[in-house]
Formats: sequence, C-alpha cells, structure tokens
Amino acid sequence: MANVFDYIEWRGDLSLSKDKFNEIDNLILSRFSYFPFDELIKENEVVTIRELSDRFLEKDINEMPILWADDINLFPAMGLSRRFGEMKVTKYVNKISPEQEKQFAAITIIMPDDTIYVSYRGTDNTVVGWKEDLNMTFKSHIPSQIDAVKYLEEVAKEYPNKLRIGGHSKGGNLAVYASSFANEDIRNRIINIYNNDGPGFNDDIVETKEYKEMIKKVSTYIPQDSIFGRLLTHKEKYTVVKSAQRGVMQHDLYSWQLLGNEFVYLKEVTNGSKFIDKSIKDWLEQIDMDKREQVIDIIFQVINTTKVETFSDLKSHWFLNAKTLLSSYKLVDSENKKMVLETLSALFKIVKDNFLEEHTRTKVKEV
Repeated sequence: MANVFDYIEWRGDLSLSKDKFNEIDNLILSRFSYFPFDELIKENEVVTIRELSDRFLEKDINEMPILWADDINLFPAMGLSRRFGEMKVTKYVNKISPEQEKQFAAITIIMPDDTIYVSYRGTDNTVVGWKEDLNMTFKSHIPSQIDAVKYLEEVAKEYPNKLRIGGHSKGGNLAVYASSFANEDIRNRIINIYNNDGPGFNDDIVETKEYKEMIKKVSTYIPQDSIFGRLLTHKEKYTVVKSAQRGVMQHDLYSWQLLGNEFVYLKEVTNGSKFIDKSIKDWLEQIDMDKREQVIDIIFQVINTTKVETFSDLKSHWFLNAKTLLSSYKLVDSENKKMVLETLSALFKIVKDNFLEEHTRTKVKEV
C-alpha cells in the first residue's frame, strides 16, 4: 500500500491544472501547518513552498521543534515537487498562551487554481495545547476556536478567492468551527471543509443553525481504529480510511493508505473503535461539566509544578519530574483526591461493563 510520500512521487510533477485538487492534497496541506515555521517565515511574507523548504534545509534540524519524524522528509519532498513547490504560503501565526490556556497555529496556502487552503495546526507538544484539548470536553468556544474564526476572516478579507479549510486532529475541529461561525460572505465562498481525524463538539454547538448549515460542506476522514476523530458529537458523515498502524497510532496521517489520488476506503470502523467511543461517551455522560473541569484542572496543576512547557521536557528529566509530580499530588487536598479517584473509577467500571457486554454479545452470536 502507498502513503503521502508515494503520492508526491507519483503525482508531484502534475500541477493542479493537470490534476485537480483532491483529498490527498488536503491531507498533505493539513500536515503542512505542523512544520516548524517560526524561524522560516515572517507573518505577512508571501513565499513559495520551494523557498521555504530550502530555508528549512539550511537550518540545524536538531535545533528545530519537529513534532513527527516524517515531517523532516515531507517538507523537502513538497518543495521539490512541481505540484506543491509552486504554491505560495503566507499568514503564518503561532500563539501559545498559558494564561488563556490557548495553543493556536495556522498558515495559508495560495494555490495555482486561484483558491486558498487555510490549514489549522492540531495539538502540538505543549502542555497548554493538551490542556486546551481536554477543556473541549466541558467548554464550548475555546480560545483557539475563537482565534480560528478571526484568522479566517482576516485571510478572507485580504484574499477574495474561493476557500478550502482544513486541519488534522484539533486542526480539523478548528476548520469546522471557523467555517461555521465566520461571516456569511466567507461561508458562501467555502468550497470544502476537511476534518482529518479531528474531534467533534459539545451539543450546544452542533445544535446551532450555523453548524447545521455548514456540515454539508464537511468531509471527515477517520482511520479504522479512530479514537480522536470520534470524540464528542459529530453530525456529519465520515469516511473510514485504511491505516497501516494499529490503535491510537492510526492518528498518524503518514500511516493512512491511498491508491492514486484517493484514500483506500473501508466500510466501517473496527469494533475496538466502537468500544472506546462508547466507553468515553458513557463516561462523559456520567460526569457533569463542572466536575470535568475540576478534575482536569487538578491534574494540570500537578503537572505545572514541574515547570515544563512541553511533554518532551517532561520525559527528558523523567526521574526528577516524577518526584515532583508525586510530591505535588500529595499536597492535593483529600476532597479533590477523592473526586479524581471517583472519576477514574467510573471510567474503569464503564470500560469493564462495556467489555463484558461486548463479550456476551459475541458469545450469543457464536451460539
């Protein structure tokens, strides 16, 4: 089976005029926003992907924040190809705010077919980025979603082109949110919205008129063992993509399989994905919004005592950080400890009950 690298090798010499934009182009551009642009491009500079790739290759990669190892090879592969190398890039932003509990990054790609692709970055390696992700379980209209709307409106104001909006993981969620809550003129200019294994929303968002009107333009892709892409509520249909990985590692879009300019499709997700999805939804239904917020805050208060900013930092001095975490947890008052334990116990019980239910159902079918 093939992946995005094979696609660039097969189709990289074909411009969009020879082979129109497709779902694999979307996947690659959704990953593009994860690349380490902070020292490569100024906020309002307009530059080709080929030029950016050359700048990247001149840098010491060991000094750059590379999120996934395959990004190191995808960047120059895009730059060397005719299909992606001639695309122009602008409006890169990367905002990290522990005070606002916000991690937001995006970049705009100006394509030769006179359209714009706005690519929203998903969760990075920062502690605040993961905190914001968990905040989505009890809060709607989080800071990065608000910034996503502002970003889209600023880009659309400067460029009158038709729009494609996309992202991977949280970036897919931001793409759907920004497209839904941007002004009417922008919504009318959107060709398609791509959510690549990104979570859904709380019910108060999916019940809005704006969301319901936009989901007809949403294309959602999830791997067969998807976990992240089934979180919270989705109203749109989704397409199941074959991944070469297993379990949670299928979130890695480099593992997604394709044939030509299309994904390799599967009829449905695996029983494992259904099991995890049901267990998490059952669990969240049992825990009210206030308790979710309290438990998440307690966990991250403990993590923050280590003073680390990224999870890589947490791992690099794991022994000292583990000691700090244990010491900090001991200082948590007994009432809050009890709440955390009750919350986790509820999850374990639901997982156990759902496992027994699934096991019983399987036995009945066999009989």
